[in-house]
Order: sequence, then C-alpha cells, then structure tokens
Amino acid sequence: MSGKVFLIGAGPGDPELMTLRALRMLQEADVVVYDRLVSADILNLHAEGARLIPVGKAPKCHTVPQDRINEILLEEARAGHTVARLKGGDPLIFGRGSEEAAYLMAHGVAVEYAPGITAAQGASCSTGVPLTHRGLATSVQYVTGHRQADKVLDLDWKRLADPDTTLVVYMGVANIGQIAMGLMTENLPGSTPVLAIGNATTPDERRLVSRLDQLANDVRTSGLKAPTLFFIGKVVSLYAEQPMADILERAHG
Repeated sequence: MSGKVFLIGAGPGDPELMTLRALRMLQEADVVVYDRLVSADILNLHAEGARLIPVGKAPKCHTVPQDRINEILLEEARAGHTVARLKGGDPLIFGRGSEEAAYLMAHGVAVEYAPGITAAQGASCSTGVPLTHRGLATSVQYVTGHRQADKVLDLDWKRLADPDTTLVVYMGVANIGQIAMGLMTENLPGSTPVLAIGNATTPDERRLVSRLDQLANDVRTSGLKAPTLFFIGKVVSLYAEQPMADILERAHG
C-alpha cells in the first residue's frame, strides 16, 4: 500500500517560525528527506524513530541530483511510509516543491503541503525593514538570482527596475554584480539602498547596508556567502541597525 509525501516549508531557520501544520506533519513522518539549509533545531523536532535522509545541495555541489531526490521520495512512499520532504523557507517559492509534487502525483502518490515562512518575510521581521510601505513601495517582487546549470541570467531588467517596488533577490550572491548592473542599465538609480541579509532569523544572521552602485564590491569585501537575501529599494531607508542579541532576546524571551 502506497504511503504519502508531505511537502513541508520549514521556514528560514528559527524553529518558532514553523507553522503548526508543518510541525504536525513533521512529527507524523516515518522518513524525513531534508535540505541542507534546514536548521538542526528544526530537524530535531522529528518523531522518535524517524529515518533521516539528507539530500542538500550547495552552490555548484549537488551531491544528490534532483532526479535522484524524486526517486527517493517515490521509493519511500511506495514502501508504505509517510514521508516528510522538509525544505527551507516555503516549498513553493524557489523550492522546487511543485516539480517534486508533479513527479509524485504522476506516479500515483498523494501529496500534501505545509506552507512555510519564506526567507523574505523572515528577514523583514528580523531586520524591521518592511517589504511594502506607504509612500515608498506599493508592491514587492521576488526573483531568483541564479539559473539552473549556471545558465545566463536573462531576467526582465526593465520590469524589475521599478523605483516604487521592493525587489527581493534570492540566491543572488554569485551574480549580484550582474544584477546591480542590469537594474542600473534600466535606470534604477545607483543610489538605491540595498540591505543584504545572510542566514536570516538565525543566531548567525549577518547584515550589510549598501547602495546599488557599490553593492558588488561591498558584498565581495564583506565575505557574505549563501544563503544571503537582498532587499533592493527605498524601504531599506527605514532600516535602523539593532544588536542581534536584542533581536533574539525579543524573539525568544
């Protein structure tokens, strides 16, 4: 008898940002197939006796290819197990959750979702920078700064270079210079403020305030690595730097 797969968003890292639905599904699972960016604190919430299968990817290092991940999920479900596919953030925002779900459903496996707090929302709360704000940003756009197999980053720069929009760039560290140049080519001012947030909502969170025309150099000299998120737009002008210890105390106190 076939099992089922829960596609679970673990959120950006802080276990308190998981939904109740996500926690319930994780604790019902016999098998947990998890990504590299799922924090240890969240992973430790699995049911006693559950089997853990790491399938994490790092930039330019996909130790478990996506096709194999699909096969693992199918094999475990066909063995009658309840499988938690645990992903950082939200599984349907740059998480390839829909690809895995389509594969499983095409093979007759039931799939259920638990949405997660995506990194942009988590970073917004931890830094105090809103994604929209009256008079500064009337909309927000999420975009990936990386293409599969290192293909050309052919983004619609004209659409993205909207001064009244907050642009959130995921997975953009390696290509941030190209991204900044593409936006400035479409007349987004070089003075546009930018906030880079690494490891958002975790004790290792790092922040960098810059501007579009200095961003590539500032990121390079800062040593920021993935996972880093970029907020580009006038809302960054609202940022007031706060000690990370104070933020964590408020979050967990």
